[in-house]
Amino acid sequence: MLLGETIKAWGHPNIRCSHRTTLMVTTDAVMSARGDCIVAVRADKSLRDLDPRLKKAMRNSKAGITLTIDAGELSFEVSGRGDPRLTLSHPTDMVARKSGYICERTVMINADRASCDIPSSMIKMLQDANQTIEIGITASL
Repeated sequence: MLLGETIKAWGHPNIRCSHRTTLMVTTDAVMSARGDCIVAVRADKSLRDLDPRLKKAMRNSKAGITLTIDAGELSFEVSGRGDPRLTLSHPTDMVARKSGYICERTVMINADRASCDIPSSMIKMLQDANQTIEIGITASL
Protein backbone atom coordinates (compact mmCIF):
# COMPACT_ATOMS: atom_id res chain seq x y z
CA MET A 1 0.00 0.00 0.00
CA LEU A 2 1.31 3.46 -0.94
CA LEU A 3 -0.10 6.68 0.51
CA GLY A 4 1.12 10.15 -0.29
CA GLU A 5 0.61 13.87 -0.17
CA THR A 6 2.12 16.91 -1.90
CA ILE A 7 3.13 20.14 -0.19
CA LYS A 8 3.83 23.43 -1.98
CA ALA A 9 6.62 25.60 -0.59
CA TRP A 10 9.07 28.31 -1.68
CA GLY A 11 12.77 29.05 -1.76
CA HIS A 12 14.57 31.62 0.40
CA PRO A 13 17.90 33.49 0.00
CA ASN A 14 19.14 32.24 3.40
CA ILE A 15 18.88 28.54 2.52
CA ARG A 16 22.29 26.93 3.06
CA CYS A 17 21.64 23.15 3.06
CA SER A 18 24.77 22.37 5.04
CA HIS A 19 23.43 20.30 7.96
CA ARG A 20 24.88 16.79 8.08
CA THR A 21 22.10 14.93 9.86
CA THR A 22 18.76 16.64 9.16
CA LEU A 23 16.63 18.22 6.45
CA MET A 24 13.71 20.52 7.27
CA VAL A 25 10.70 22.12 5.58
CA THR A 26 8.80 24.88 7.41
CA THR A 27 5.62 26.88 7.04
CA ASP A 28 7.50 29.92 8.38
CA ALA A 29 8.15 32.68 5.83
CA VAL A 30 11.24 34.09 7.53
CA MET A 31 14.45 32.25 8.31
CA SER A 32 17.98 33.18 9.30
CA ALA A 33 21.17 31.77 7.78
CA ARG A 34 21.56 29.75 11.01
CA GLY A 35 18.79 27.40 9.83
CA ASP A 36 21.29 25.31 7.89
CA CYS A 37 19.02 22.27 7.53
CA ILE A 38 16.07 24.19 6.00
CA VAL A 39 15.37 23.41 2.33
CA ALA A 40 12.04 25.23 1.84
CA VAL A 41 9.86 27.84 3.55
CA ARG A 42 6.22 29.01 3.37
CA ALA A 43 4.98 25.42 3.06
CA ASP A 44 1.21 25.21 2.65
CA LYS A 45 0.96 22.26 5.07
CA SER A 46 2.67 21.20 8.27
CA LEU A 47 2.88 17.77 9.89
CA ARG A 48 -0.36 18.33 11.77
CA ASP A 49 -2.16 19.05 8.45
CA LEU A 50 -1.28 15.73 6.79
CA ASP A 51 -4.02 13.26 5.93
CA PRO A 52 -4.78 11.03 8.97
CA ARG A 53 -4.46 7.89 6.78
CA LEU A 54 -0.95 8.94 5.75
CA LYS A 55 -0.02 9.66 9.36
CA LYS A 56 -1.27 6.24 10.43
CA ALA A 57 0.88 4.58 7.77
CA MET A 58 3.90 6.67 8.79
CA ARG A 59 3.54 5.45 12.38
CA ASN A 60 4.04 1.85 11.29
CA SER A 61 7.55 0.63 12.15
CA LYS A 62 7.62 -1.26 8.84
CA ALA A 63 6.77 1.86 6.82
CA GLY A 64 9.24 3.22 4.34
CA ILE A 65 8.91 6.99 4.10
CA THR A 66 10.12 9.00 1.13
CA LEU A 67 10.43 12.76 0.87
CA THR A 68 10.86 14.05 -2.69
CA ILE A 69 11.87 17.65 -3.25
CA ASP A 70 11.24 19.06 -6.73
CA ALA A 71 12.44 22.50 -7.83
CA GLY A 72 12.17 23.27 -11.53
CA GLU A 73 13.69 20.34 -13.43
CA LEU A 74 15.69 19.12 -10.42
CA SER A 75 14.65 16.51 -7.91
CA PHE A 76 16.14 15.20 -4.64
CA GLU A 77 14.90 12.21 -2.67
CA VAL A 78 15.35 11.21 0.96
CA SER A 79 14.28 7.79 2.24
CA GLY A 80 13.83 6.76 5.84
CA ARG A 81 11.42 4.86 8.02
CA GLY A 82 8.39 5.38 10.17
CA ASP A 83 7.93 4.68 13.86
CA PRO A 84 4.94 4.25 16.20
CA ARG A 85 6.32 7.08 18.38
CA LEU A 86 5.95 9.72 15.63
CA THR A 87 3.43 12.33 16.78
CA LEU A 88 3.41 14.18 13.42
CA SER A 89 1.84 17.13 15.20
CA HIS A 90 4.15 20.14 14.83
CA PRO A 91 2.33 23.24 13.53
CA THR A 92 5.22 24.58 11.38
CA ASP A 93 8.18 22.19 10.90
CA MET A 94 8.87 18.76 9.47
CA VAL A 95 12.32 17.27 9.94
CA ALA A 96 13.85 14.19 8.30
CA ARG A 97 16.54 12.77 10.59
CA LYS A 98 19.43 10.41 9.92
CA SER A 99 19.30 9.43 13.60
CA GLY A 100 16.56 7.68 15.54
CA TYR A 101 15.70 10.83 17.52
CA ILE A 102 11.96 11.58 17.62
CA CYS A 103 10.12 14.74 18.61
CA GLU A 104 6.91 16.41 17.40
CA ARG A 105 8.81 17.85 14.38
CA THR A 106 10.11 14.47 13.13
CA VAL A 107 8.69 13.24 9.80
CA MET A 108 11.04 10.22 9.46
CA ILE A 109 13.99 8.57 11.19
CA ASN A 110 17.04 6.75 9.83
CA ALA A 111 17.02 8.94 6.71
CA ASP A 112 19.62 8.05 4.10
CA ARG A 113 20.42 11.68 3.28
CA ALA A 114 20.44 15.15 4.84
CA SER A 115 20.35 18.71 3.55
CA CYS A 116 24.14 18.72 2.97
CA ASP A 117 23.64 16.01 0.32
CA ILE A 118 21.59 18.28 -1.95
CA PRO A 119 23.61 19.16 -5.09
CA SER A 120 24.85 22.76 -5.32
CA SER A 121 22.92 23.30 -8.56
CA MET A 122 19.69 22.57 -6.70
CA ILE A 123 20.69 24.66 -3.67
CA LYS A 124 20.96 27.68 -5.97
CA MET A 125 17.35 27.11 -7.02
CA LEU A 126 16.23 26.67 -3.40
CA GLN A 127 17.80 30.07 -2.61
CA ASP A 128 15.47 31.82 -5.06
CA ALA A 129 12.50 33.32 -3.16
CA ASN A 130 10.39 33.06 -6.33
CA GLN A 131 11.11 29.35 -6.80
CA THR A 132 8.14 27.07 -6.20
CA ILE A 133 9.15 23.84 -4.49
CA GLU A 134 7.02 20.70 -4.38
CA ILE A 135 7.57 18.29 -1.53
CA GLY A 136 6.07 14.85 -1.89
CA ILE A 137 5.68 12.63 1.17
CA THR A 138 4.89 8.96 0.66
CA ALA A 139 4.62 6.04 3.03
CA SER A 140 4.76 2.46 1.78
CA LEU A 141 3.90 -0.63 3.80
